[in-house]
Amino acid sequence: MSKRIIVGVTGASGIDVAREVLELIADTDGFESHLVMSDSAKRTAELECTYGPDALEKAADVVYPNDRIESRIASGTFRTEGMVIVPCSMKTVAGIAGGFSDSLLLRAADVVLKERRKLVLAVRETPFNGIHLRNMKELWEMGADIMPLMMTFYNRPETIEDMVHHMACKCVERLGIEPKCFKRW
Repeated sequence: MSKRIIVGVTGASGIDVAREVLELIADTDGFESHLVMSDSAKRTAELECTYGPDALEKAADVVYPNDRIESRIASGTFRTEGMVIVPCSMKTVAGIAGGFSDSLLLRAADVVLKERRKLVLAVRETPFNGIHLRNMKELWEMGADIMPLMMTFYNRPETIEDMVHHMACKCVERLGIEPKCFKRW
């Protein structure tokens, strides 16, 4: 059986990193992706990318509508390696931190935390305000990995795609994938 990774995508900027995460999972034997996108994510993909949300859905192994709260990723009995939310909006961070599970994406994150599985939040906002920091700190204390989508320079990126790939690699390695072509220090 393949190892399952839930990929949540929200409406924050950085949809290209989500697409790269899905591609890295697809390129790794023994792993499968389970995608759930917010409506805002779909709109951001239309505005920010040359492709739309359909390309993200095609890159995933399984796709769930965000309003289908009864989907299997909303149950702790559905075994996963964990979940990455990329990009992760501050609205989503607040929803998870507050236990406000009114969508499948938020419920899946809640389940990952309650089952003590790995939750990686590739957050997007700058600068952070006190509310953002408080919510992220609470989630970190619950075991979530807080991974802001930040530029790196030690790997000497030449393109935006290099930076996107590097951040996507950092996200999936937290969930047990050793990505190909990941430039480490």
